[in-house]
Amino acid sequence: MNILLIGSGGRENAFARQIAKSKLCSQLFIAPGNPGTIQYGENVAVNATDFEGIKQFVLENDVKMVVVGPEAPLVKGIFDYFKNDVEIAHIPVIGPSQKGALLEGSKAFSKAFMVRNNIPTAAYREFTADEMQTGLDYIQTQSLPIVLKADGLAAGKGVLICQSIEEAQQEFKNMLSGKFGSAGDKVVIEEFMSGIEFSVFVLSDGENYKILPVAKDYKRIGEKDTGLNTGGMGAVSPPSFVTESIMQKVEREVIIPTVKGLQKENISYKGIIYIGLMNTAGDTPKVVEYNCRMGDPEAQVVLPRIESDFVELLQHVADETLNQAELKISDEAAVTVILASGGYPEDFVKGYEITGAKDNGDTIIYHAGTKMQGVQLVTNGGRVLAVTTLDKDWLKALDASNKIAEKIQFQDKYYRRDIGFDLI
Repeated sequence: MNILLIGSGGRENAFARQIAKSKLCSQLFIAPGNPGTIQYGENVAVNATDFEGIKQFVLENDVKMVVVGPEAPLVKGIFDYFKNDVEIAHIPVIGPSQKGALLEGSKAFSKAFMVRNNIPTAAYREFTADEMQTGLDYIQTQSLPIVLKADGLAAGKGVLICQSIEEAQQEFKNMLSGKFGSAGDKVVIEEFMSGIEFSVFVLSDGENYKILPVAKDYKRIGEKDTGLNTGGMGAVSPPSFVTESIMQKVEREVIIPTVKGLQKENISYKGIIYIGLMNTAGDTPKVVEYNCRMGDPEAQVVLPRIESDFVELLQHVADETLNQAELKISDEAAVTVILASGGYPEDFVKGYEITGAKDNGDTIIYHAGTKMQGVQLVTNGGRVLAVTTLDKDWLKALDASNKIAEKIQFQDKYYRRDIGFDLI
C-alpha cells in the first residue's frame, strides 16, 4: 500500500526507516520530510497542518494509510478531518482524535482525566490570568521546589521547576502574561515529584494495546542534567532500573486505566500514547505527563528495537484487531545522542555545513534539523542530528554513538557525552 507519513523531524526519520522496511509498504511519502527521510521514500512539499493539501495529495496518490508523527496536526484535529470527510473517511489515520490529543494539548485536561480515572499523578491546581492573585497566594503555600506548566503546546519548553517562592511567583506572572504565547493562557501549578523519570509507549487501537519498548530521555542541555530544558538531548532503551515488577505496576495502575478511561469517555484513540512517569520511592510510578504521539528523541531508540513488521502493527490498529498482532522486541539496547546547534535551546545560527553524517555499521544517523543547500547538507534547527547505536551492552552502544558524534562535523556542534550517566 501507499503510505503518507506526516512530519519533518528526527522522530519522522525514525518512522520512515521503520515503515520502509515493511513488506506491506509499496511507496512511502513524507510530508514534508527532511534530507534523512528521502532515503526511505519521497518527500512532498505539503505542510503537516495543511489538511486540504494533505487531502488532495492522498486522493491523487492512492494513499491507503496516514501516519502522523508530530503533535500539532493531531491537536488541530487531522483524525477528525479525515473521519468527517466522505471522500477520505475510508483512509485510516494513525493517531488520536482531537479530543484524545488533548491529553497532550492541554495539561489541565490531562490532569483532570487522570483524577477522574484514578491514575496516580502529582497534586495540582490550574489558574487563568483572571485568577492571578489567587494563584500567587496558592504558590505562597506550596513546598519547594514548585512546578509550573503552561497548559498548551510549548515545544517541550513549557515546564518550569522553580527553587523559590519568589521565582515561582514571577514565572507564574510571566507565563500568564505571554511568555509561552497562548499556551500559557492557563497555568498548572503542580506538586514536585522526586525520583527518576522514564517513558512508556503504548500502541492502542482504542480497545486493545501493546506496550512498546521503554525508554529514558535526557532533557537538560548540560551534562549531569544541568541547565535549560530542551526537546531532548539523548535517550536510552531500555533503562536498566525499569524492572518487570515496575512495569506490572505501570500496566495495572496507569496503562489499563488510561485505555479504559478513554473508552469510558468515548474518546477515539488509535495511535501511540506516550506516558511520562516518575519512579517515586516504593510507590507505583506516577504520571508526569501524557503525549499524544511518539517522543523525540525516544522514537530513535524505541523504533529500531521493534522487530515486528511495523506497518502490520499499524494496520491492526486501523482494523481494531491489535489483540491479534505479535509484537517482537529486540533484546539489544539502543542509545541515541543528539547533536545540537551551539546556543540551543536559546538563540543559534543555522546554515552551517555538515560533514560525516552517514550510517556506520550498527549506528544509524537520523536527521532532525537539517536541509540541503544546493548539494550541501547544512544545519537547519536546534537539534540537528540523532546518532543511534544498538548493542547487547548499552554502554558499548553509548560509546559507539559518542565516537560517531565526534566524527560528524559542523560549526558550533554541541552534544552531551554522558547520556545514561545515572544508569551506571
